[in-house]
Amino acid sequence: MKLIAHLALGAAMLVSVATAHAGPTLDRVMEKKAMVVATNSGWPPQSYLDDNNELTGFDVDVSREIAKRLGVEVSFETPDWATLTGGRWQGRYDLGVGSVTPTKARAKVIDFVGIYYYSPYVYVLHKDSKTKSVGDLNGKVIGVETATTSEDFIRRQLEIDAPGLPPIEYKIEPGEIRTFADSMLPFDDLRLGDGVRLDAVIAPEQTAANAIKNGYPLRVLEGEYAFREPLVVIAEKGDPEWTAKVGGIIEEMKKDGTLAALTKKWYGKDYSAD
Repeated sequence: MKLIAHLALGAAMLVSVATAHAGPTLDRVMEKKAMVVATNSGWPPQSYLDDNNELTGFDVDVSREIAKRLGVEVSFETPDWATLTGGRWQGRYDLGVGSVTPTKARAKVIDFVGIYYYSPYVYVLHKDSKTKSVGDLNGKVIGVETATTSEDFIRRQLEIDAPGLPPIEYKIEPGEIRTFADSMLPFDDLRLGDGVRLDAVIAPEQTAANAIKNGYPLRVLEGEYAFREPLVVIAEKGDPEWTAKVGGIIEEMKKDGTLAALTKKWYGKDYSAD
């Protein structure tokens, strides 16, 4: 509840300082009647290329719904993760919808438009692993996607920029950290066998569940979350009118059940609740 209270306050403040003229991004989008969204191309079920080589997934559906409510068309670009979260877009993208965690470092270079769902991060094991608790992973080889909160967590550098969250608890001293350029690559190594290349992967619960659903011989360590995080839509810094406009749409999508329905569609349960 604290998260929503602060988010609502932030949106109200943005609206209150808005001038009679729209900001550059809002002007550009409404004049063109088109919006460019930066997202991922290889992160199922968040966003990925299907068998017809078409972009699909939860973040894609969210982007299309935002565009629909703005009354504009939407197209997608799939930059690398560092570019998506690094700001300084120079007008190449209007929004980023890529399940981005609001961290203190990212707050310096991009604006957080609004929280649209939440994700628990889990410890993923090969199905044959004898691991029974987080403590069993001390000294083991842990795989994570690079430049993500998974890597920040395992390196004990995670600073989520959202009020009301409990402090992060670090329970693992890994023997080795292996990083991967894509969200599915750690799972590809883990599926080869327990301890063959990796002993565990830290990843979003939704991504792990999707891999298991698609036949990966993996399991989630029961009863143990690494951490839980809010996910935000992002925008280039410096356009509070645009941020307030899209932030208001996200709040509408929460209130009318749209985000609950989309998380259930793609993840099997409601991850939108605060």
